[in-house]
Amino acid sequence: MADSPSSAPSNSPVPLGNSLDSLVLHATDNAVSWITLNRPEALNALTWAQRERVITLLDEASADPGIRAVVIAARGRAFCAGADLSGGAASQEARVAGDVARTIRLGAQRLIAAVQDCEKPVIAAVNGTAAGIGAHLAFACDLVLAADSARFIEVFVRRGLVPDGGGTYLLPRLIGPQRTKELMFFGDDLPAPAAERLGLVNRVVPIGDLEKTTRTWAERLACSPTRALALTKQLINSSLDGGRAAAFTAESAAQEVNMTTADAQEGVRSFMERRAPRFRGR
Repeated sequence: MADSPSSAPSNSPVPLGNSLDSLVLHATDNAVSWITLNRPEALNALTWAQRERVITLLDEASADPGIRAVVIAARGRAFCAGADLSGGAASQEARVAGDVARTIRLGAQRLIAAVQDCEKPVIAAVNGTAAGIGAHLAFACDLVLAADSARFIEVFVRRGLVPDGGGTYLLPRLIGPQRTKELMFFGDDLPAPAAERLGLVNRVVPIGDLEKTTRTWAERLACSPTRALALTKQLINSSLDGGRAAAFTAESAAQEVNMTTADAQEGVRSFMERRAPRFRGR
């Protein structure tokens, strides 16, 4: 392990100075893609280059049949303190109308979309503070595991800003508009146990158990019927954006597609043969 407990696997690449590969560590272990933010001295505040690297790794995980689950983790005492705003004052001097919207659309929103559109299940292993886009990165994941010392902060109001990174899309769907307004209007710290009670976190564990629990969940997902999980994820994520008729149509179409997969046929066959299924992700 590095500076403090984290969910990075023990076989993570060794950091190489300040190269991008050292700032976003990547390792594949038992069909799980581990993506680990590694700027602990900056509380893992996300730079443009790091964000692009995470998006690329998520896209690659979608396309790689050898990857069947993804973990987003961090080293140090924070998960992600938000976007790295260093140099922001200089960039404001040359700002023209449309720059801000374009930056958000092509930046933070692309990152959140990459998580939600990834065809493999994505777990967030939140080891510490997750603020701003860092909180939204976690909430965009399919499953959220958090250390008992972690906290989530809708920090935008403290800076006089409107939430970005899809926060006003994600949170009302997870906890409803009233709770969302409370978090975003006040910007108070939300400890992990309280986040679990609200439904923003699936499970809170002691920091020393975070990697073990994350690995157990990720490897369970990696042994599951990958295409069925991808279609299920797609159905759930789109269910709140349309009516019942659209949801039912999408569900039946997903069933049609899934029944052509080898895993679906194996699932039926194993049931008939009264044995445990052996899913291969195809």
